[in-house]
Amino acid sequence: MKTSSELRLAPGTVVTGKWNRGRYRVERLLGEGANGKVYLVEHGRRLYAMKVGGDAVDLQSEINALRALASRRRRAEPFLLAVDDFVSGDGAEYPFYIMRYVRGSALHEYLQREGADWFPLVGYNLLRKLAELHESGFVFGDLKRENVLVGEYGRVELVDYGGATAVGKGVRQFTELYDRGFWNAGSRTAEGSYDLFSFAVLCLHLFEGRRLLQLSQTVLPQNRSPADLIRLTDRHPMLKPFTGWLQRALRGEFASAREAAAAWQRIMYGGGVKPARKRSSAGWAAGLFACTMLALAAAIVWMMTEGVLPTGLS
Repeated sequence: MKTSSELRLAPGTVVTGKWNRGRYRVERLLGEGANGKVYLVEHGRRLYAMKVGGDAVDLQSEINALRALASRRRRAEPFLLAVDDFVSGDGAEYPFYIMRYVRGSALHEYLQREGADWFPLVGYNLLRKLAELHESGFVFGDLKRENVLVGEYGRVELVDYGGATAVGKGVRQFTELYDRGFWNAGSRTAEGSYDLFSFAVLCLHLFEGRRLLQLSQTVLPQNRSPADLIRLTDRHPMLKPFTGWLQRALRGEFASAREAAAAWQRIMYGGGVKPARKRSSAGWAAGLFACTMLALAAAIVWMMTEGVLPTGLS
């Protein structure tokens, strides 16, 4: 099998599964990473995401994680829908899998657009997703802003399971900034505390990104420590209510992601966190009403000036 980096699927290309014979029409490229490309595809008048990899063994680890997760989501729409291979025009064979297409924005983009007051709720939903994955026997591994999509009302989905690793194994794929090994804070063994450390760094990246990046680039590798990160946890107003929580996550003090999610929830409802408010059409409607009344008033003034005011309004 060739590597997926050599593959370019143009919009309109129809991919046919070698074994299951499913047909998927490529709409566009959604993104690519170290171990594959993700395309938006159409199948049966619905849109899905198709991940094409070059290494069948590498891709199989992601598939195992998604299948384990699906076994815990029997009542929900499955994330993983099909697994197959296809043969390209030049005879090369590529493994792929089909997953549910998640509509949403990267975490940092969502907060920029909807407001930072959504951070506590989105954070809680993300922790619940991690807990679900951990209880399925896997750690996400490569947790970072770009791998978290947020939809309507703060709904969260993890994407790109390239770093998903069975608990107890060495983390397969990670990003240095979020890696506890990079900060001399622990091993790269796949365990719940690994993802929780990355979650805490993600929070810092959202609100203290400049200082965090400066630390990662200026502190000598042998001198990096969780203490460097802990000093950033109480500087930003959005992080202050969660300072204690972030410090526990950076030190690896939570027994599980489920415990961490419960602790986060208690902070949310403890009175020190501003509740998120969805930007609704109410403000837009009020503005439109005000503009309409101003226009009506202007029209009446003009008609009075021109002497054409209708009978009954004088």
